Amino acid sequence: MRQARLPDGFGIRIDPKVRTYSGGRVLIGGSPTRMLKLAPNAAAMIGDGYLEVVDPQSAVVARRLLDSGVANPRPMSTPSPSDVTVVVPVRDNTAGLTRLLAVLRGLDVIVVDDGSEVPVTESTLPNDRCHVTVVRHDRSRGPAAARNTGLRRATKSFVAFLDSDVVPRTGWIEVMLGHFSDPSVALVAPRIVALEPDVSTLARYEHARSSLDLGRKESAVQSGGAVSYVPSAAIIGRREVLQEFGGFDETMHVAEDVDLCWRLQENGWRLRYEPVAHVAHDHRVTFGDWFGRKKFYGTGAAPLAERHAGMVPPVSMSPWTLFACLAAASGTRFGLLGALATLVTMLFRLRRLFTGLDQPTRIAAVLTAQGFVAGMWQLASALCRHYWPITLLAVLLSSRIRRVALTLAVAEGVADWVTHREPGGLGPVRHTVFKRVDDLAYGTGLWQGAIESRDVEALKPRLKS
Repeated sequence: MRQARLPDGFGIRIDPKVRTYSGGRVLIGGSPTRMLKLAPNAAAMIGDGYLEVVDPQSAVVARRLLDSGVANPRPMSTPSPSDVTVVVPVRDNTAGLTRLLAVLRGLDVIVVDDGSEVPVTESTLPNDRCHVTVVRHDRSRGPAAARNTGLRRATKSFVAFLDSDVVPRTGWIEVMLGHFSDPSVALVAPRIVALEPDVSTLARYEHARSSLDLGRKESAVQSGGAVSYVPSAAIIGRREVLQEFGGFDETMHVAEDVDLCWRLQENGWRLRYEPVAHVAHDHRVTFGDWFGRKKFYGTGAAPLAERHAGMVPPVSMSPWTLFACLAAASGTRFGLLGALATLVTMLFRLRRLFTGLDQPTRIAAVLTAQGFVAGMWQLASALCRHYWPITLLAVLLSSRIRRVALTLAVAEGVADWVTHREPGGLGPVRHTVFKRVDDLAYGTGLWQGAIESRDVEALKPRLKS
């Protein structure tokens, strides 16, 4: 990790889901969950959960809390929007481009026409609110190449990439720019919401469960975490850093945004997801387009697995947790006894880590239960999404597996509805049905990509301690 010092005035706030023990000297939380032990003077700096950087010592403590995932940044200063160049790749979407430019008040915009049938020209675009420069590819080279063309033309400190089918909401850029007061942050992304929530059933599902919407909770962006990547439909990055790493991989026509996030992470840069900033997206809400897009996303797992070994597993958990989940899912008496015995063993193994802390048994029990529940959710999701062809075959061969699979499919779908439901959204039954079709589409693309690349790396589970 880059250890650039946080500036004075920069603040951090302990995440509300983090549990504190031993007078604030032990913090348990983050994603993935971890335990952080603090020296007494470091714990005293946090006070009521907020720490402001005022000297080198507080800067070190704040950095450690941020990197551990138990705290979120509260920047005290922000660069100016005048330091941003907006890059918009477009192909045959003049209406969306015109709609977008109308809200980019006062910004410098580079429009990259990626081989549109009717060329985009500056004279046909509104330029009364922003300064627009048009660059054209004579033939389509893909969105990654279009973004890179704009990146090479940009001269300002920050570059914002916006797709032509989005519309930023008021205040989006100021909120995101604040994160760059941390000199180690290379890229920031907003929450992507529905442009105009539709009344159709599919549109209501997509409004709540779009692949581009990463949720309401702010987070660091890192593989294996709650937010493992951010979509390139709307992001802001440091121009020099993005240029240093070559921007987007132009050989990838899907998941190039995930690849960029992980390359930055692997080279020590930090990334943030800021859901207070909203950018609206014109979702696909006809079934064919929607299903095809979900399938397309699935094909990105194979090239990602090739470039980032071990970072795209369908299942990632400890062998103990996996065994407990599989045993419990069997629904048999021996399976349930085996799961219980495994969980008790895990509890006592964890308890040894907390010897000397307040309530070590309770801490170990809470973490064991959390790990088991998360493992069951992950396993149920993988069986319905990544491994659905195997699950289908097993269901056809065994009535017991059929009952178990149906139970897991319904339970995971309802749990997903509880987590993602929106006002005016679907009820649990229809949400679950669409979630299963969503998973079917993604899983189809995943297997298609693995077969075409002759590489099953994207299908391998990862077992870790």
